[in-house]
Amino acid sequence: MKLSELNSRSVCPLASTLEIIGDRWTLLVIRDMMAGRQHFKEFEAGPERIATNILSDRLRKLLAWGLIEKFPASPVSKQKAYRLTDLGESLRPVMNAIADWGLAHIEGTEKRISA
Repeated sequence: MKLSELNSRSVCPLASTLEIIGDRWTLLVIRDMMAGRQHFKEFEAGPERIATNILSDRLRKLLAWGLIEKFPASPVSKQKAYRLTDLGESLRPVMNAIADWGLAHIEGTEKRISA
């Protein structure tokens, strides 16, 4: 399913966007890709410890929406890696704005991973 095929419950662009990236795990997977992680095991080992079934589901959805793509991890391996598409990369300013808001308003937060 491409974003243009999304049957949103609302015409509000914020509500429609939140249907795609509005859960914590999706945003954290995108954050990790922006920080250079590419492999399932790298996402799984993140500081928030996402469960494998949730990670698989979010990767599948991000692929279907065209925000990420799979590519061969190496020429000799059958293992696949993931990376953001241009569409996924266009979320970078949004992710930075959310992180900046957290830094400014939530005591004890630190910017450890640059998105």
